[in-house]
Amino acid sequence: MKNRVAPINKIPSEILTLVPDFLHSEDGIVTLTHVCQAWREAFISRSSLWTRFNCEDSEKTRIYLERSKSSPIHLSCDKYKAISPHDPFFQIIPHATGRLKSLFIKGTTENVQVITSHLSHPAPLLEFLSIANYGANRPVVITSAHFGGDLSSLRTLHLDFVRTELPWRNMANLTSFKLSRTPPGAVSVEGLLDFFESAPCLHEVELCDVTPTTGVQQGRLVSLACLKGMSIDDCGLPSALLEHLLIPVGVELETMGDLVNSLVGEALPRSLDNLKNLSNFTTVKLYLRRSLSMEFSGPNGRVSTTLGTSQPDPTDAFEALAQLDTSKTEWLEIHYGCPPSWDLLNQTLLSMVELRTLQLGGCGDLYIFTDASQPGASSSEVVSCPNLEKLILYLRSDEEFDIVGLVEMAAARASRGKKLRTIKIIDNWGADYDVSELKKYVWKVEREVS
Repeated sequence: MKNRVAPINKIPSEILTLVPDFLHSEDGIVTLTHVCQAWREAFISRSSLWTRFNCEDSEKTRIYLERSKSSPIHLSCDKYKAISPHDPFFQIIPHATGRLKSLFIKGTTENVQVITSHLSHPAPLLEFLSIANYGANRPVVITSAHFGGDLSSLRTLHLDFVRTELPWRNMANLTSFKLSRTPPGAVSVEGLLDFFESAPCLHEVELCDVTPTTGVQQGRLVSLACLKGMSIDDCGLPSALLEHLLIPVGVELETMGDLVNSLVGEALPRSLDNLKNLSNFTTVKLYLRRSLSMEFSGPNGRVSTTLGTSQPDPTDAFEALAQLDTSKTEWLEIHYGCPPSWDLLNQTLLSMVELRTLQLGGCGDLYIFTDASQPGASSSEVVSCPNLEKLILYLRSDEEFDIVGLVEMAAARASRGKKLRTIKIIDNWGADYDVSELKKYVWKVEREVS
């Protein structure tokens, strides 16, 4: 009787049954049912509290399956030990396949293959599917017959070391797709394009360690009109895929790879006409230490490529940059690199007629504003940065850098419009410079010790 009149039991059951939503442990709901009879009845009556299964314990699976009634369920199968015919997974599949809302499968190749072989029944409520094969020898094979070949309700699809016949039918609601570690020859560019066409609502695409075979119909373009972000990591030749995709405004596009097998030009599309997010980019960043990285950004989005290498050669980066339309570039950053040739460097700068800020970091003897007297410079050199307003220098303690000479040349290049206003020096040892000399060429000098 005292328990019934306790203040805690005056809480309406509609409020009380919201408590498990704030628990971090799935077993917390079971503990709550042992507090008292009133709590037990309240929590058991809410079927949505019993919809998450981990398929580890047969009795627990039976209880959750019974108490979830007809509610959509979320199933997690983490299988690294041999699966027996009495595994809790078989208490659910195929009997409750039609109730699946999310399904996580991971384990050895043999176990994942056994689990997926029992997924032939339709799953009309399934929105999230993740299959991760952690076997080292062979991929798991998923055919179009799984789930009856119809995944029309699917929103998210993640496949890791899985060989599948893309595309499945009716992927119209898919918004997130991640494909990892496909064996060589398991997927083609043509197959990926077919898949993208069947999933017009894709927001996010991530390809990692996927080397698709080529051989696409020339001129074929597939629109990803809803795309927000795309990542292509260690995938052979990203350009072979990117040149067939229409990438809309606002997309974050990132490519990564190994410079031993790839060139910068192969990490970017061969034609930039279909990359609407790269048109009119205003910022260019080059990083040439431990890896070779290029990043382009502007009001329409961002495109970056990173190629791992122990000794980056900036020649390829500058050649790729020189082939792009940089006429709208307002900000240029170069970190840890020297120019491959003065002609190529000048060709790059000459196209940046709107350049307003130049930032150099750890560039040693990179006299990017050399005059005709500098060794290797062209005698016909002209002023090429008429709108330059700010020069930012990141200096290390082991660098010998003629800052005054550099600023003098920078001012000379910007002399046409007389707009060079500021130089900012950032170093890590606080060395002194003759600020009065620098002020002969700029209006404002800023100092910062990193």
